[in-house]
Order: sequence, then C-alpha cells, then structure tokens
Amino acid sequence: MSHFIAEPKQGVPFVSVQAMAKLINKVGIENVLLELTQRLERDFARWDEFDKSPRYAAHSTDGVIELMPVSDGKMFSCKYVNGHPKNTFKELQTVAAFGILSDVDSGYPVMISEMCLLTALRTAATSALVAKYLAPKHSTTLTLIGNGAQSEFQALAFKAVIGITHIRLYDIDKNASKKAYNNLSGYGLNVTICNSAEEAVQGAHIITTCTADKKNATILTSDMIPQGVHINAIGGDCPGKTELDSQLLARANVFVEYEPQTRVEGEIQQMDETFAVTEFHKVINKQSPGRTNNNELTIFDGVGFASEDFTALIYIKDALVVAGEFSLLDLITQQADPRNLFSVLNSVQTSKTSKTNKQEQVA
Repeated sequence: MSHFIAEPKQGVPFVSVQAMAKLINKVGIENVLLELTQRLERDFARWDEFDKSPRYAAHSTDGVIELMPVSDGKMFSCKYVNGHPKNTFKELQTVAAFGILSDVDSGYPVMISEMCLLTALRTAATSALVAKYLAPKHSTTLTLIGNGAQSEFQALAFKAVIGITHIRLYDIDKNASKKAYNNLSGYGLNVTICNSAEEAVQGAHIITTCTADKKNATILTSDMIPQGVHINAIGGDCPGKTELDSQLLARANVFVEYEPQTRVEGEIQQMDETFAVTEFHKVINKQSPGRTNNNELTIFDGVGFASEDFTALIYIKDALVVAGEFSLLDLITQQADPRNLFSVLNSVQTSKTSKTNKQEQVA
C-alpha cells in the first residue's frame, strides 16, 4: 500500500469540492467507483489490522453530528459528518462532511479533504462490493427507493461493478426521481420512474433503500419481497432510524460492517441482541459464506464504517500524486526551530512592521 506523505513543512494538502470534482471527471466516475471498490475489497481483507471503534455521535432532535476515527497503525483518518434530513427545506445538504488523514509516526496531517462527494462515492462503492458477494448471479435490475443525493452514485457503482442495466426509481417526492432520471441519462442505463415502492420492487434483483427521515419507518414489508433478492439497506444510520420491517429481517441472512456499531444504528436495532448477523469482512476472507443459492434472501445492513472512509481518503491521496488537484493549507506552524513556537508571532509582527515601513517610504 502506498503511504506517500507530503513534506510537512510545505503545508497540508487540501482537496476542495472543485478539486475533487475535477479529479473524478478526469479519471471518470465509473473508473473511480471500480478502483475504489477494489481498494475497499483489499482493506476489508485486512480487517484485523485496523484499530476500530463505533463512531462518536451527538444527537439532536433534527439530526446527528458524528466523528469517525480509524487507524491501520501507519495512517490515521477521521471524518466529520452530519445527517440532518430537514436541511433540504433550508436549501442545505442533508449530509456535510470533511475528512483528515494523518501520519501515525509524526501525528502530522497529510491531507484534508471534502467528503460530501467522497462519502457518496465510498458508500456506493461499498454497496456494490457487498453485492458482488451477496447479490444473485447475473443481476440486471436495481431498484432505488429514496432518490436523493446518493441515488446516482449507487446506480453507477452497480453498473460498473455488477453490470446492472435497468434502474427502477421511487421517491415520495416525484421531483427527486425526475432529478435522478435526468442525471442518469447518457450513462447507458434503462431508467424507469415508478409510482410506488410496491411497483418499484417488481422484477428487481437488488433493492437499495436510502431514505432520509430520522425515524423508524417501514419502506419495505416482508410481503413485498420474494426470496432470491438482495437488499442494500443503507438509509438507517442512527438510533431510531430504520427502513425495513422486522419480519423481513427475520427471513433473511443479514450482513453488517462492524457489529457493535450496527447493533446501535442499523436495521438490526429492532431485533433481539441474539439475532445472528455476519460481519462482511468474514465473507471476503472466506471465514463465512456469502450467498449460497439463488433462492436466498440477503440483506446488507450498511450504516457506513470509518475504515471505508480511510480507504477513500488513501485512494484520493494517492490520486493526488498523479493529478495534483489540491492546494496547500497553512494549518501547522512551520518555524525553523520546532521548540520556538513564539517565533511565529514575532515573524508576523516583523512582516507587518516591514510592510508599514515600505508604505511610509512610498508616501
């Protein structure tokens, strides 16, 4: 694994929203999703190398603010992220995020990045990676219930990784479905807008639920879903927020990222603590089976885990070496003598005095 570290005293590389967008467009979004999926697969395979913990969450009536730290002993990452569903009524994003990547040996940050776009990419890539192991073979049809900010990324990840050709859209807000429909035009997908969740799931091999309301909801009931389907449930990500009927969970083989976190935040918060789940890394490492037959009902109870952000930040850092799409932040003091922090104040004062003297000379 590459561990390129910028010269600490040159400043901290910063990837802005515009820089991230340029980088994605330069590589191509489907290529980015494919490459990120491959990176995620490798990092899930070395799961035991990560120092893991559930994320810290500060809950309020209308949302949650979270910190997501993780380290592999060489690099450390942490993401700041929120989830405020009512933000859309204020013309603000439901999710705002940024991340930091640091060198464990020195403790110095080696990159700070926007993570609105990057979180969407890593969530979609994780969904597609899990489906690679759990979805029915030769899946062609994906249903997206909840057509907000994540939907297009999900569609393109499943197209790039799984080979999905047909997308069925449903959202209680028809404009959200129209937005997704328009954004996906030109990507070679057959896209249909549906009038209900019941209509949308008909004929689907894979179903993604990604709604925003911070409440216990029933987006999918057991009687809506036949055997042989894979459900990618990624909308539930905090206590009191679910999307699936508990009877549907009881019928399925359920897979999670990090069980201690998912027990609190995921769909399985509805279930007894003895309800059996499988951590996905065990499937990759052949410690547990994934899908065993085409008649099996599988559910990925995905809440998002810090190691996925770690992978995404490392991927972007490595891409920066080639693309150079970043600026430098004057975030850490860079004085010649690291013990003489006070000299930074003196240097600023000296610079200010020198500038004043020059202005007086001109006058």
